[in-house]
Amino acid sequence: MFDFTPATKPTIYFIGVTTTKSSIMKVFPLWAKALGLDDAVIKGFDLALHAPSEDYREVVSFIKNDPLSLGALVTTHKLDLFKACFDMFDYIDPYAMKLSEVSSLSKKDGKFCAHAKDPISSGLALERFVPQNFWKEHKGEVLLMGAGGSSLAMSLYLTGEKFEDNVPKAITIANRSLPRLDSAKAMLDGINEKTEMRFIHKPTPDGNDELVAKLPPYSLIVNATGLGKDAPGSPTTDGVDYPVDSLVWEINYRGELLFMEQAKRQEKEKRLHIEDGWNYFIYGWTQVIAEVFHIDIADDKLKELSEIAKL
Repeated sequence: MFDFTPATKPTIYFIGVTTTKSSIMKVFPLWAKALGLDDAVIKGFDLALHAPSEDYREVVSFIKNDPLSLGALVTTHKLDLFKACFDMFDYIDPYAMKLSEVSSLSKKDGKFCAHAKDPISSGLALERFVPQNFWKEHKGEVLLMGAGGSSLAMSLYLTGEKFEDNVPKAITIANRSLPRLDSAKAMLDGINEKTEMRFIHKPTPDGNDELVAKLPPYSLIVNATGLGKDAPGSPTTDGVDYPVDSLVWEINYRGELLFMEQAKRQEKEKRLHIEDGWNYFIYGWTQVIAEVFHIDIADDKLKELSEIAKL
């Protein structure tokens, strides 16, 4: 099923669903050259959504034991892979332990390491478009559609103690399935007494429309479901009604992006700021590359890599 040919060059893997369609497969060789990693290559492992535990363990075991397989970025499968492979890691960082997810596999000092980079990369992306003191000044709320790793990471970031009173009034996580929602509640309920956490089962786009319509102005609405990239569709319908002066974030940067198209139809009327997932993509990958290859990527180099990726 999988190609477990031993790596002959320093290799980073992309563990996802449709990795061959990702820009990173063309971008990484250019980045490697810019970062002085001339011999490094990237390969993908495609697994079905919620794949069997054995599949995750086979892939992780290969990376762990193959000398020139240095690590991997994990997307979509962050929670399932962590659960299936927990016992295979020699080191698990605090974010990964808190969230029970892994987005980065790497090796250091003979140890096989699991990191959750999303609280960092999603935070960096949010800082690019959420105005300073936005929550403190406007008392808005957050709606995260999807209860996967990205939503958990954003919740941790947005309620961080360093922000003091500049945190959302409430964060609602809506999800199609109850087990993932229950898991999110167990991890996040009560993380910050200043932010009300809500966990709501909404199996249909109509249900998400209802949640969007109830939001106050100056809210943040996020598609963290994978719909539009890993699967067709949108978590909302064409009849969704956005609150004015709000932020809409489609964390995907490729695919049909129907969710973003729906929001754009109301962009002027509702004074929406609409963001795609490009910066999230850049921060997510550069955080993992830095970990896997044990290098620092400074701000000026980050800007260079972003420009390279746009070509």
